[in-house]
Amino acid sequence: MITQHSETLFERACQYLPGGVNSPVRAFGAVGGCPRMIAKASGAYLTDVDGNQYLDYVGSWGPMLLGHNHPAVREAVVHAVENGLSFGAACEAEVHMAQLLCSMVPSIEMVRMVNSGTEAVMSALRLARGVTGREKIIKFAGCYHGHCDAMLVKAGSGLMTSGLPDSAGVPQGCAKDTLTAVYGDLASVQDLFAQNPGQIAAVILEPVAANMGVVVPTSDFLLGLRDICSKENAFLIFDEVITGFRLAPGGAQELFGVTPDLTCFGKVIGAGMPVGAYGGSREVMGQIAPSGPVYQAGTLSGNPVAMAAGIAQLEILRDHPDRYTKLDQMGEQLRSGLRALLEKYQIAGTVNGIGSLSCLFFTGQPVTDYESAQQSDTKQYAQFFHHMLHQEMYFAPSQFEAIFLSCAHTSTEIDYTICCAENFLSQLR
Repeated sequence: MITQHSETLFERACQYLPGGVNSPVRAFGAVGGCPRMIAKASGAYLTDVDGNQYLDYVGSWGPMLLGHNHPAVREAVVHAVENGLSFGAACEAEVHMAQLLCSMVPSIEMVRMVNSGTEAVMSALRLARGVTGREKIIKFAGCYHGHCDAMLVKAGSGLMTSGLPDSAGVPQGCAKDTLTAVYGDLASVQDLFAQNPGQIAAVILEPVAANMGVVVPTSDFLLGLRDICSKENAFLIFDEVITGFRLAPGGAQELFGVTPDLTCFGKVIGAGMPVGAYGGSREVMGQIAPSGPVYQAGTLSGNPVAMAAGIAQLEILRDHPDRYTKLDQMGEQLRSGLRALLEKYQIAGTVNGIGSLSCLFFTGQPVTDYESAQQSDTKQYAQFFHHMLHQEMYFAPSQFEAIFLSCAHTSTEIDYTICCAENFLSQLR
């Protein structure tokens, strides 16, 4: 595999970008080697600057549900660009998007557009604090909610990859009101409420954790959180940046039948373009400026180009629910195939997942939370990653990220992926 152009570009990037990248996990720091510089993408495939083509299992970290460069999305963007990139004023597309989100997501009656999942989380937390008059937030170890200061406490994703428990530069004052519970453990949540009576504004979580690998909760856990928050008059916030519209048209909350008070979305509602949103009941969302006292603003929020891309993707998903059946079938095909290989070659590993989200952990014990995820053999994952990369498959360069499927993947490609994985796992034995 020729990678000379990628290597040269990365050397240049390191002179001008911290670590040569604009997001840490792209740097291949956890797996070693030179990151591939991508030139284009189409369907289920990426092509790098050296002309190598890869079957993509990252999908821009989740939003490419229809596959890369889908014709309907591309055409919508081109049409929008012809009328201008940004107005800094209200436009019809943002109204259309708001109506679409409210019609698809069970808990949302009103929504505010922002520009990223991080911004959505930051704003939702401010809203919860503003409405309740309380300051403390409960999050779960291993759940990643963007890089706002208050959430960089036992976060997952790139922080797990780099081995950092949290981030330098986060003031103690920002983190002191963030309380950490154990994912899947209701007792740990109840204890925090008991220790901080009348002080907790909200509980925030990924309804399916996908930043410490993939950890699927029980329905009882999510329902239990709903019950606790209702009794304590605290907000239940679902961070559906990854699960939103991926697991069902109405996200994880539709799939599990649990209604949060606020929901956060990210790049998926822009089909990969920079965008985010948070929403909830009309009564709660009415507290946001200019209707209420909780201030939040954004010049590019609801910009017409991102709205056009998101509307095109979401309308296809809404109108073709059979796509979720296909995604679920392929996800199970991949997981069952990998599990069979682990058993066949007696490899210490486990495969978690739901729908089109999966994760292969190199550990002999079940992965149910942050602590058990950390027991994974990251060196073995790095070997697996490079083996698959040289078989022209692009997996996440980190043990603690998800495998993302899209509607552009095929059952044949899944079978070939399992075959390539067998070549690696058989050598481990």
